[in-house]
Amino acid sequence: MHSDHSRPFRPYERVLPVFLLTAIAIAAADVTRVALPGGGLPEREPAAVGMSAERLSTIDRVVRRGVDAGGYPGAAVVVGRKGFTVWSRGFGTLDWSAKARVTAQESLYDLASLTKVVATTTAIMVLFDRGQIDLDAPVSRYLPDFQGGLRDKVTVRHLLTHRAGLPAGRELWRIAKTPAEARAAVLASAVKCTPGACYEYSDLGADLLGFVAESVSGQRLDTFLESAVYSKLGMQDTYFRVPMADVSRTAPTEIAPPRGYPLRGEVHDENAFALGGVAGHAGLFSSAADLSVFAQMLINGGSYNGVRIISDTTVALFTRRAAGHRALGWDTCDGGAGCGQFMTERAFGHTGFTGTSLWIDPDRQMFVILLTNRVHAARARRPSKVIADVRNDLADAAVLAVMDDPEGVRAMPASFRADVAQDWNRPLRSSRTASAAARRRAAAAKRAAAARKKTSSAKKPAASGSKTVKASAKQAPAKSSAKSSASKPRSAGKSTPKATAKK
Repeated sequence: MHSDHSRPFRPYERVLPVFLLTAIAIAAADVTRVALPGGGLPEREPAAVGMSAERLSTIDRVVRRGVDAGGYPGAAVVVGRKGFTVWSRGFGTLDWSAKARVTAQESLYDLASLTKVVATTTAIMVLFDRGQIDLDAPVSRYLPDFQGGLRDKVTVRHLLTHRAGLPAGRELWRIAKTPAEARAAVLASAVKCTPGACYEYSDLGADLLGFVAESVSGQRLDTFLESAVYSKLGMQDTYFRVPMADVSRTAPTEIAPPRGYPLRGEVHDENAFALGGVAGHAGLFSSAADLSVFAQMLINGGSYNGVRIISDTTVALFTRRAAGHRALGWDTCDGGAGCGQFMTERAFGHTGFTGTSLWIDPDRQMFVILLTNRVHAARARRPSKVIADVRNDLADAAVLAVMDDPEGVRAMPASFRADVAQDWNRPLRSSRTASAAARRRAAAAKRAAAARKKTSSAKKPAASGSKTVKASAKQAPAKSSAKSSASKPRSAGKSTPKATAKK
């Protein structure tokens, strides 16, 4: 079932005791904060954590508008604050058939690039915390096959900040027939500029980080994360490969991918699929409820329910800005990227191509999770615009619902982005604004056609004799020059149209 990286991994039998110890630890944890039956954080009324239920209800409106506009068939949303879930909702259905309703507790979504932080970056954080990874060490120390030329200068830190000089990606699915070949292609990727000197968001860098985690831990990425993170947190619905029994509650994605069949419970990203379904840049599936536990662990400084996953100093290091707007693995909120306009400077998170996002504002002890499958036969003309607006509206609505902010309660806007729905179901240029350019092109084409017609008419009498041809030659220039002659005075000493024709 799993891809073979052509090197040994620890067998599952050696991981089994960890599961047993984790179960005991969770059972012995603080019993006053019992998780919900389907997983996730315990619930509290918004007012109990300083939030307004009325203002949070805006979330329902903006997310439903995205469904109604055809941006995605359904969505799962969880907003949490101060250790509790305060808004947990499922909207619409898993697909357009309207048969399976979405729930925040049980519905599974392909996280796409959220994999980079919920999986790969987290694995690096754990190993760094253990003293097994040096962020400023060359990647070749951990991956001997990644060397030569500028690759020798690439450090783990460069990969985390997308400043390794690597391209955005490669079409592994076109050039590799096996996961081993895809892996070799990633390791052979050329570095295009001096590491540290340029920024390019790169899937290849995340894949290399996944390989580093595997090399250091001695386990495949999914196996290591399950034992070191997910099982300890009780995240039972977070994994790279969806079990057959859970496919029915998984949101489908592409209906006509290069693989030739509709995708459901199988990673949407073609390169992740080429790598065997377990990749550093994509491939993870999860529920909104599971992600709420993960988010709370980070807000808590690396622990949850008495179980420590990462040290608080490591969480602080990886989630603060390190280069531009990027943290280590994570992105930070700079008024865009789906985090709205009101989160604090210390807010961090990430988005996923399939229509997912996770944003955490540690200053407000708050997180916002949105899971959709906007790549599933979207009916809106611009589903990317729909999801961008809904993401930002969701984050804004959550912050605006905070009533105990030291900066005071913010005024609610008259309308949100989803209320305006600008360009959701039409091209960037509306038919009216686009018509200006269209009219200019049509006018130019009309003039060209008229000119061709005149030229054709002038040439038709040629067969009747040379006298007619000569007359046409004399008259045509004068007629065609009438407009230009009227606008520009003739210069003295220049030939008249008649004289020119004679020459």
